[in-house]
Amino acid sequence: MDRIILGLVVVVGVPAATVGYVWAFEWVLGRMSYTAAAKIRPWLWLLPAFVLLAFYLIYPGLNTIRISFMDARSTEYVGMDNYQFAFTDPAMLTAFKNNLLWLVFFTGGTVILGLVVAVLSDRVRYETLVKAIIFLPMAISYVAAGVIWKLVYDFQPAGQPQTGVINALLVSIFPNFEPKAWLFNTSFNNPALIFVGVWMWTGFCMVVLSGALKGIPQELLEAARVDGATEWQVFRGVILPLMASTIVVVTTTMVINVLKIFDIVYVMTNGLLGTEVVANRMYKEMFNFRHYGRASALAVVLLLATLPVMIVNVRRFQRQEEIR
Repeated sequence: MDRIILGLVVVVGVPAATVGYVWAFEWVLGRMSYTAAAKIRPWLWLLPAFVLLAFYLIYPGLNTIRISFMDARSTEYVGMDNYQFAFTDPAMLTAFKNNLLWLVFFTGGTVILGLVVAVLSDRVRYETLVKAIIFLPMAISYVAAGVIWKLVYDFQPAGQPQTGVINALLVSIFPNFEPKAWLFNTSFNNPALIFVGVWMWTGFCMVVLSGALKGIPQELLEAARVDGATEWQVFRGVILPLMASTIVVVTTTMVINVLKIFDIVYVMTNGLLGTEVVANRMYKEMFNFRHYGRASALAVVLLLATLPVMIVNVRRFQRQEEIR
């Protein structure tokens, strides 16, 4: 019965409330002067969005900051103890180191490969097919990608049939090759995880950068070639400068994305064997160790890490709008 009532509220109540709200504020505005109504109307349209934003984003964010200064059960304030733990605990230091590795190699790999594929595929007749294949992993969730690549990296002892694609391929090509436990060897596991992320997100970077490349006037490229510039000089002197703003936007997007990396690590290793990242540790502190203070402190650290990148993006958009 409760579900039926809830369903009726969602199906009937929400649209009815929306219509009632619009009718009410338009009725009020209709009795005001045209100038005053024109000034107030945009804010009344935006008010529901502001309320939802405050309820679902601003309040939880402020409450998370408050809890980050409290103990495990959020009953007493402990000052900066949770932040001290975040920056001194050996497991957390490993997580920060791994996040830095992800930041450098994931961001660099996706942006560079996306740019290379965008430029090279622009010169072939089967461009659409190439881009579709590269973009295809974007249709897969992080969890599904983690499961797929966990099977790809699977390992069996030497002399036994290899169930992992990579080990089976290498053993078939090089009979003396000793199979590697890619996810259990601390020399390989972090690069193996980062490769999965690069495999997923290169398609996104390629699509955005390809759009910027298509926007470059062909007359500029032909003029450079007529003046005797080589293809490398055209790329370095014409294409890159004109795509610089798009490259910066894509790079900052990847930085924000990788700072929150969680699913791949959780599914494939759960942060074991030196693969821990901050978001996965935050999940463990919250749901495994039930230490809400530490989990909230890690959430605040991630927020503070992403804020500067978001601010840079917003300011860049503002400058572009001013130029237009």
